[in-house]
Amino acid sequence: MMALLDGFAPLAEAHDGFILDLWGVIHDGVTPYPGAIEVLEKLRLADKRVVLLSNAPRRNEAAQASMRAMGIADALYTGILTSGEAVHLHLRDRDPPFFDRLGERVFHLGPERDKNVMADLDLTEVPSPSLAEWVLNTGPDDHGGDQSVDDFEDTLAACAALDLPMVCANPDLEVIRGGRRVICAGALAARYAELGGVVRQVGKPDPAIYQRVFRLLGVRDRARTLAVGDALRTDIAGAAAVGIPSAWVLGGIHAEELGLAGDGAVDVARAARRAADAGLMPAAALRSFRW
Repeated sequence: MMALLDGFAPLAEAHDGFILDLWGVIHDGVTPYPGAIEVLEKLRLADKRVVLLSNAPRRNEAAQASMRAMGIADALYTGILTSGEAVHLHLRDRDPPFFDRLGERVFHLGPERDKNVMADLDLTEVPSPSLAEWVLNTGPDDHGGDQSVDDFEDTLAACAALDLPMVCANPDLEVIRGGRRVICAGALAARYAELGGVVRQVGKPDPAIYQRVFRLLGVRDRARTLAVGDALRTDIAGAAAVGIPSAWVLGGIHAEELGLAGDGAVDVARAARRAADAGLMPAAALRSFRW
């Protein structure tokens, strides 16, 4: 049975390195969750290694600037890697081979603020799919109003008709931002695949992104490394894919389906069944990321 813990302290004692998700664990895109900064502070005081691994479709610096504005200081963690940063590095190095085959003309499907993924690269952004050789998908503008996959159907269909390969810089289907559920690039990529489009996803749960994280983390024994996340499909599945234990924060993306809205009590058996249905078994569960 998956253990339900009142706080993070026992897990901090049992591990040397931590791979922490951002949205759903440390903040909701607008505000830090109560207690999350305290956990980071205590991990730092205990000389624990902490790397933030996020499926955010923008560069590390952009994610850090957002956290600084929320009061989450750079000194509270060892390193950070976003899926947007990983895409930038793949495009810069033209590796693996999928990226080496991409042309220079790219159609960007996403908001202006995510264009930093393409910064300082030998790429030319074009205004329409008909002029492009491939598509960079960073997802809908989560700062805007409610959007659905249907809102992007015409654009996705136009790209698919031209057989443009797509790089998806955020495999998440949705996140909770400021209490509002919004769709992400992964939802658009899933529809693009249904239309017959070729999609390369970068980020959790792909094991490839963890290799950079392990180098940043610098913990010799992977068994002493713990991944912490709120999404079974990405955070917990990603940890399982690279053979490290995980802790599932129940109050994030799955809170509503687990009946945790408001002060609802945690039904650990229900949560364990949900994880098992996904073929996963986290080492522990927490209602929230608190000490």
